[in-house]
Amino acid sequence: MADSTLYYGGTILTLEDTLYAQALLEEDGRIRYVGTMEQAQQLSNTQTRKVDLQGKTLMPAFLDPHSHFMAYANAMLQVPLGECTTQEELCQKLADFVQEQHIPKGQWIKGTGYDHNCLQEGTPPKREMLDTYCPEHPVIIQHASGHVGVYNTKALEQLGITEATPCPDGGVMEVDAQGKLTGYMEENAFLAFQKKVPMDDPQKLLDAMLKAQERYASYGITTVQEGMFMDAMVPLYQQAMEKNLLKLDVVAYQDPRDCQQIQKVFQEHEGIYHNHLKLGGNKIFLDGSPQGRTAWLRTPYEGEEKEDCGYPVLTDKQVYDYIAQALEQGVQLLAHCNGDRAAEQYLTVMAQVERDKGKKLERPVMVHAQLLGEDQMEAVKSLTMIPSFFIAHVYHWGDVHLKNLGRERASHISPAASALKHGILFTFHQDTPVIAPNMLETVWCAVNRITKEGKLLGAEERIPVLEALKAVTIHAAYQYFEEEEKGSLKRGKQANFVILSHDPLRVPPSMLRDIQVLETIQRGQTIYRQE
Repeated sequence: MADSTLYYGGTILTLEDTLYAQALLEEDGRIRYVGTMEQAQQLSNTQTRKVDLQGKTLMPAFLDPHSHFMAYANAMLQVPLGECTTQEELCQKLADFVQEQHIPKGQWIKGTGYDHNCLQEGTPPKREMLDTYCPEHPVIIQHASGHVGVYNTKALEQLGITEATPCPDGGVMEVDAQGKLTGYMEENAFLAFQKKVPMDDPQKLLDAMLKAQERYASYGITTVQEGMFMDAMVPLYQQAMEKNLLKLDVVAYQDPRDCQQIQKVFQEHEGIYHNHLKLGGNKIFLDGSPQGRTAWLRTPYEGEEKEDCGYPVLTDKQVYDYIAQALEQGVQLLAHCNGDRAAEQYLTVMAQVERDKGKKLERPVMVHAQLLGEDQMEAVKSLTMIPSFFIAHVYHWGDVHLKNLGRERASHISPAASALKHGILFTFHQDTPVIAPNMLETVWCAVNRITKEGKLLGAEERIPVLEALKAVTIHAAYQYFEEEEKGSLKRGKQANFVILSHDPLRVPPSMLRDIQVLETIQRGQTIYRQE
C-alpha cells in the first residue's frame, strides 16, 4: 500500500487559479489530490497519515532562482566580516580568528562579507594594515557582493602577483601614488586570482555543504542553484554524490571558460537530475555591482569628480560568442547584469545572434537586472528573457544606491512593477552567500520597498504579495523548466511544501518578514522542522 499523508485544518495556498483548497493528499512523494476535504478523505485509506495544520499555512516550497551553493558552504568556513564598522574592527576579527582557531603559520585566512559602505572609513583596509594584524598568514578578504576584495602581502607573494603582473581584462588592480599594489582588486582581477587560492580541507567543505543545505531548508527552499560551476569544484561534487550528501535539488550553471571536466564527468546530468544534481546551462558575467560602483551604467555614478560609469567584463565579440555557443549547444544562458549598460549589451548582442542564427534561446535569464530601464522592457519581452531581480537590494543597499545613483535611478532598482506592467515573467533571488536565502524577507522587500534607514524607495515599483510569492515559486520553477514538477500545489507535482506560521496573503504587508518557516517538506519527507 502506498505511503500517503492528508493535510487539512489550515490554509492551503495552491498558487494555482483556484488559490485555496481545504485539503491536500500526498502519496509516494507526489501530490495526488488538492481540493475538498470530502474528496480527499474518500481517496485516503486506513494507513494514510493525517496532519492537522492547526490553522497554519501550507504552500509550495520555495525555489532559489540564483545563488552560489558551494560558495555558501565555503563561507561557513571563513571569517564573517559583515558586522564590522571600522577597518580596525575588521582586521582585529581576522587576528582573533587566527588566535582562537590556532591557525598554523602560512595557512590561508579568508574573510568574507565586508561592505566598505558600512565602514567608517568608506574603504576596506589595504594590504599593509592586513599585514600588521596577520603578519604570518596570507589573507584574502572578499566584499559582500563577491566582486571585489583585498589580498595582503603574503597572499600576493604566494600567488606570484607583483606590480609587473598584467591586469586581467575587465578588472582593476589598484596601485598607490608610488605605483605599488595596495592589494585591492576588482572584478576579473580579483576573481581570477581568487581561483588560485588553495581550497579548504575537502572533508570540512563536505560537512559545510550539509550545513548549507540545512540553512536553505530552514528558509523553506528545496531547490538551489550553483551559480558558477567550475572544474575545480568537480571532485567535491563527485564526493558529495558518492556519499549521498546532496539532499536538495541543485541546478548548476557552468562557466563556459572553465568546464571541460564538468562536461566529461557530468554529461548525464545535462538537463536531468541524477543524485539531486542537474546541469542547467551556462553562466557569464557582464559587469560588477552597483554598491561596489563596478556595475556598468549608461550614465555616471553620483559624487565623483570624474565621470565614472563602471565598466564591462566582456567585449561585444566575447558576449556574441558565448550566446552563440549556448544557442548551438541548446542550453539555457544566464548573464550577470546589474547596470543598464550591461543589460543593453546583453539585449543587443542576443538579438543580433538570434537574427544571424535564425533561432531563439530558450528562457535566457538576466541575473540581478538591478538597473534595467523602462525603455529596455520591450526588448526583454521580445527575447522572452527572464529578469531575476535581487530585489532585497532595496533594503540591504537602498541607502547606498541613493548616494551612488541619486533618488530617481535608485527608486527604480529591481523594477518588478515595471516588468509586471509589460507582462514579463520574473523571479527573485538573494545571490547567497551575499545575503541569507531568506525568501520571506525578499517578498517583504518587493511589497514594501523600505531601506535599512526606513526610507520608501520607489513606491511605484511595489508589487502585490501574490506576484512576489509567484516569483519565488511557480515562476522560479518555470525558469528552471520545471513548472510541471514544482512551484504550485497541483495533482501530479512533487510534494514539495513549506508550512508557515501565517498566510502571507492575509497579514499586513509590513509583517511579511516576521512569518516563520515551521516545516519544509521535500517529496513528502520533512527535511526541516523548527525546534
